[in-house]
Amino acid sequence: MADALATYRRMRDFSRTPEPAGSEVTDADGARFVVQRHRASSLHYDLRFEIDGVLVSWAVPKGPTLDPKARRLAMHVEDHPIEYLHFEGVIPSGQYGGGDVIVWDTGTWEPVKTDDPRAAVENGELHAEVHGQKLHGRLVLIRREGQDGDAWMLLHKRDQHAVEGWEPEEHPHSVLTGRTNEEVKADPARLWRSDLPAAEADISLLPQPLPGQAIDELDGLGKQGTWEVFGRSVKVTNLDKVLFPGDPPITKRELLAYAASVAPVVLPYLEGRPLNLHRYPDGAEAKGFWHKQRPRHAPEWIGAWDNPDADPGETTTYVVADEPAALVWAANFGGLEWHPWTSRAEAPHEPTYALIDLDPGERTTWEDLLTLARLHRTALEHLGVTARAKVTGRRGIQIWVPVVPGYTFDDTRAWVEKLSGTVGLVAPDLVSWKWEVKQRGGLARLDYTQNAVNKTLVAPYSPRPAFGAPVSVPIGWDELDDPDLRPDRWTIRTVLDRLDRHGDPFRVLLGGAQRLPEIS
Repeated sequence: MADALATYRRMRDFSRTPEPAGSEVTDADGARFVVQRHRASSLHYDLRFEIDGVLVSWAVPKGPTLDPKARRLAMHVEDHPIEYLHFEGVIPSGQYGGGDVIVWDTGTWEPVKTDDPRAAVENGELHAEVHGQKLHGRLVLIRREGQDGDAWMLLHKRDQHAVEGWEPEEHPHSVLTGRTNEEVKADPARLWRSDLPAAEADISLLPQPLPGQAIDELDGLGKQGTWEVFGRSVKVTNLDKVLFPGDPPITKRELLAYAASVAPVVLPYLEGRPLNLHRYPDGAEAKGFWHKQRPRHAPEWIGAWDNPDADPGETTTYVVADEPAALVWAANFGGLEWHPWTSRAEAPHEPTYALIDLDPGERTTWEDLLTLARLHRTALEHLGVTARAKVTGRRGIQIWVPVVPGYTFDDTRAWVEKLSGTVGLVAPDLVSWKWEVKQRGGLARLDYTQNAVNKTLVAPYSPRPAFGAPVSVPIGWDELDDPDLRPDRWTIRTVLDRLDRHGDPFRVLLGGAQRLPEIS
């Protein structure tokens, strides 16, 4: 049995897919089963029985059923590792089986009419009594004679658990998390780290929230003091200073509380990257300025990156926010906006995202901008590309496309230019390709030039310097059709509630690095 997973492993790149690589196959006598609803190139259900230390698997296009009249095609596929019993998440586009997966049903099973289920499978007929949360009773798998050797038939016996007309699509939720495939696609909350030991590999992607006690400690400080947060001592100053106009106005104390609360969510989009800060030390109503150089007074625990390409007079050392307390420090430093590089410090000339910036003109209405965003959504879905949009907190919409290592900024810029050029042909009355704002006639620009070293777009969940402290917020693709959507809909006072209810739609990008397909 040592080679039972060889086919499975050969078909996958575990540096890119979150699927479990699988520990060594054992002769464990388990009796579990799982059914996963899997939206890959086409929707199907994966039925898996634990046999001899692996999951013997069939892909069932129409899904298993309790209906005794139904006969389902079931394609016998490669054995999967036992750890797949709990796999729920998103397999990146371009990987084998790319798509979203939920644990649609799971439970225990008993082989019937045999003491050797592996031999029964080899002989072409398996009877299984299943005890799941959705499926109950006798399932029978029979290899179809005269057909492809992988083609089987799945049926449910007419027993006390049979229900005529029962359809799996009427029961779309995960039995592990209660989520649908669409919700997993928007915010995959669990990840299988195939580089970790099996006992540690199944981890939550949801960051631990900041304890309420920490906010109470901040509220208890006077105008300044030292705030113990995330295990660091952060000197905080001018806590009652108004930084954003609002009703009521927003003070630095409230900004720091927001920065600390959202830091665990934002950190994956900042860590390991040089950080440009847009500083407004006198508040959003005063003139701001860009600050890139890591100040000498920064605490030694604040991450740093020395730029080897810096010319005289340019930034030599950047801040790198490698821990959540660094975001609190940046906010106290007057950093109202957070702009991480598209590349990581260890490979500054290799982008990790291709960026699409929908920049509205004076004549561009919000509905016009939504039209352009929806056209990009359609084009990206047609290409099979994983991407997500976010509203900017001002007027625009941005789309982030995660890419595998090895691309240059010339590559991503050319790809985005071609994609947006194709979209622009569909809506030529909405788009200008002129460089100068005055020459655009008030039309929108599909800006591909942000794909360059040290060019940045505002980070997810970063505040913007405007009334009420609006926030740049990731959205699900379907939210482009929400009549209540606005680019500045959420503020630092409301976005945390959204995160609690809906999670982070950008989370899927963290495991979604992909090769960019050719655009014809």
